[in-house]
Amino acid sequence: MLQTGNYSLVLLIQLVLLAYDLFVNSFSELLRGAPVIQLVLFIIQDIAILFNVIIILLMMFNTYVFQVGLVSVLLGRFRALLLFSALYLTLSICFHCWVLNLRWLDSNRFVWTDGLLALFVFQRTAAVLYYYLYKRTAEHMGDPRLYEDSMWLRDQFARARQ
Repeated sequence: MLQTGNYSLVLLIQLVLLAYDLFVNSFSELLRGAPVIQLVLFIIQDIAILFNVIIILLMMFNTYVFQVGLVSVLLGRFRALLLFSALYLTLSICFHCWVLNLRWLDSNRFVWTDGLLALFVFQRTAAVLYYYLYKRTAEHMGDPRLYEDSMWLRDQFARARQ
């Protein structure tokens, strides 16, 4: 059973990691002249995305639904988040590598290629969808039906057996 105090702490950690990610996406271009600082921010951002995915997976493993073997119900319900998390992490790492590769030696020069612009747009669009899906999933993980036996769970189990 997930206790409210524990869930509040986990939710706070998740929201802090999301806020950091949003902060780096919003203001990292202001640090274009300091590539080392930008590198550190990007590394922490990628680790924060990875930690958020790990936290959600651990929360899923802690549910009663998972423990009775209805993994497909959880995956079906939270598939969009898992796919967008992987896509967003991949796009973020690619964008960070490309930006730092172009600007590392001459950080005072403004370099913005067409490919980098396209990757930037895709990464930021994926970020918005990731933020929405992650926040929605984090709130849904607090649903008590996921942590106890209920008629909803029995119906899901009956459907899975058919």
